Amino acid sequence: MAGHSKWATTKHKKAALDAKRGKLFARLIKNIEVAGRTGGPDPAGNPTLYDAIQKAKKNSVPADNIDRALKRASGEGEDGVQYESIMYEGYASGGVAILIECLTDNRNRAASELRVALTRNGGTLADPGSVAYLFARKGVVEVSKTDDVTEDDILMAVLDAGADEVNDEGETYEIVSEPNDVVAVRTALQEAGYDYDSAEVQFVPSMKVEVNKEDAEKVMKVIDAVEDLDDVQNVYSNVDIPDDVLAQMNED
Repeated sequence: MAGHSKWATTKHKKAALDAKRGKLFARLIKNIEVAGRTGGPDPAGNPTLYDAIQKAKKNSVPADNIDRALKRASGEGEDGVQYESIMYEGYASGGVAILIECLTDNRNRAASELRVALTRNGGTLADPGSVAYLFARKGVVEVSKTDDVTEDDILMAVLDAGADEVNDEGETYEIVSEPNDVVAVRTALQEAGYDYDSAEVQFVPSMKVEVNKEDAEKVMKVIDAVEDLDDVQNVYSNVDIPDDVLAQMNED
């Protein structure tokens, strides 16, 4: 997990920009629809849907948009779309591996647009299985830092719920667990009186690739291009951008 904090900080900054473009809203709404169709449209009995709704609310998605997504998930309305989840694998500069999670209603379009975005920006699409082994599915819960809550406070709250580790991510604490324990960890936080930003299953790299400034900029260019595609839900990378390199990039 070393170096994950730098990447997480970069992701958080980018998320704010995504929200302005409306990309983030669209992804969060799509998550709600898929979670509702997969596990049922009642958040009380569908933890994945509950967390998808909470994440949407925390990112200021309008309540009307959330309600419409829930209606589509339950089969109401005529604008419901069936999404298919597809995972693509690829490489960016410096041997950095990337996993690209798509939710699409058109597999051919998704693959074509992804291939173009990668090749135009210095990345390559890899064969299935080429990089997936470098990542592990983990439950990840993020908690915003406050002055009156320490890392030890968070650890004590979630230790018995199945948390494996708590990482200081700069602006947030990241709690990592096995995928099946993410709901228990989130619930333990709530019962201890702590709010959380997101709780979901992610792909976490088991090893990181440290890059210099040139490669870091090339990697970010690839990730930015891929994330801009409508069919792309999440992009996971094993890039490790050192503090001094990240500082140089922020100055630019």
